Formats: sequence, structure tokens, C-alpha cells
Amino acid sequence: MSTPFRLDGRVALVTGGASGIGEQTSRVFAEAGASVIILDMNKAAGEALAAQLPNNARAIQCDITDAASVSAAFATIEKLDVLVNNAGIGLVGNIEETNLPDFQRLFRVNCEGLFLVTQAAVPLLIQSHGNIVNIGSVAGLIGVKRRFAYCATKGAVVAMTRQLAVDYPTQFRVNCIAPGTVETPFVEGYLDKYHSHEKEEMRATLHARQPIGRMGRPQEIAYLALYLASDESGFMHGSVIPIDGGWTAA
Repeated sequence: MSTPFRLDGRVALVTGGASGIGEQTSRVFAEAGASVIILDMNKAAGEALAAQLPNNARAIQCDITDAASVSAAFATIEKLDVLVNNAGIGLVGNIEETNLPDFQRLFRVNCEGLFLVTQAAVPLLIQSHGNIVNIGSVAGLIGVKRRFAYCATKGAVVAMTRQLAVDYPTQFRVNCIAPGTVETPFVEGYLDKYHSHEKEEMRATLHARQPIGRMGRPQEIAYLALYLASDESGFMHGSVIPIDGGWTAA
């Protein structure tokens, strides 16, 4: 029997691939045999990670919200089998607390960035009969307190996933992962910004809001992404999969 969940000989691009869920996805995909392209704003971090990975991994500095930057990045990519749209940002605030520039900034990164990268990748994915893994959030499936803009953008990610599956039923596959709260530098930044005076108390609250009693781990999301990127998930198309410690089941 062949070893399952392998990506040997395939090229995988991970946006925001130098830290958090993106970093672990880059590592897991490389271990599974993929040649990983790390697309990230942080050039130094991307190059440092690429140097640790096998299979000729490389890093490209790119601002996914800038069409010219995305175009320049894809001009260097001749083959692509897997796209992981992972890059994203968050914002705390209800509708009254959310100002227009911040609302627009979230949509630029979480939605327009996904649009630009996916649009650039589609011709390559059609050619390879490849697949897309979008990293959404439970915030795209349920209402989360004081996350008005974030919920809106992640709801859009879910909708874009399903729409792409309808327009491209056989050319390539696309699925979406909807994580709960995951222990990443993203969460650490949130704690530093909004709860610097009560970090450990708030960290405990974040653990507790998942019924399983803890936040997720980046590698747990990465291994689900590996399944979706591999041939073993060949019947999955247009799916949105929560991985949230029971949050959306409660």
C-alpha cells in the first residue's frame, strides 16, 4: 500500500506562510514531499523558514493586497498544484466601535488579497488539476462577540469557497477550513494589543471558550490542510470544515 497524504512532486504556495498556521502548513507540506513557496510580507522570516525546508522550498516577499506585487510574484511561478490562502488579519469591535478605514483594511487583506492571489493562481491550478485550501474561521459560520468586521470577511471567504466550487466543478478543487481560536503569534498580538494588563486571564478565557477546554494548535490545522490538499480528499469540493474543539457544536 502507498503512504497516504503525500504531495511528492507537487508545488504548494502558502500565503502568510512564515508564521503561525501558515508556518506549520509550510512545514507539514514539505514533510509530505511538496516543494513549498512561502508567500509573506516578512522577507527575512520567509527566507529563514525556506532554508529549513527540503524539496527546494523558497520564499517570495509579497503584499497580497497589491495587484502589482501579486503579479510580480506569480511571474516567477511556472507550476502550481496547491494554493493555501492563509494570510489574514483580525479586528476587535462591534459595529459601533468599527471605523470605516479598519473595516476596509480587513476586507483588503482577508478578501481582496484572497481574490488577487486566487485569480492569479487559477490558470496554473486548471493546468495541474490542483486544489485550493482557504483558511476561514468559525467567525464565518457563527456570530462572535465584538468581531463585526472579522466575521464579515470570514463569511465572505466561506462564500467565495463555495462559489468557486460551482464555477469550477471539475477543473480544480477548493475547500475551506474554519478553525476556532488557535495558539499563534496572531493570538499573541491580540493579547498584547487589547489585554496587555490581563494576558493570562484572557488566555484562560480563550482556552475555555472551546468546549474541549483549550485553543487549537497550528499543526492540527496544518494536517487538516494536508488532507484537503492530498488525493485522499478527492471527493471533497466546496466543503467548509470546522476544526474548533466543539465550539460550533455547542
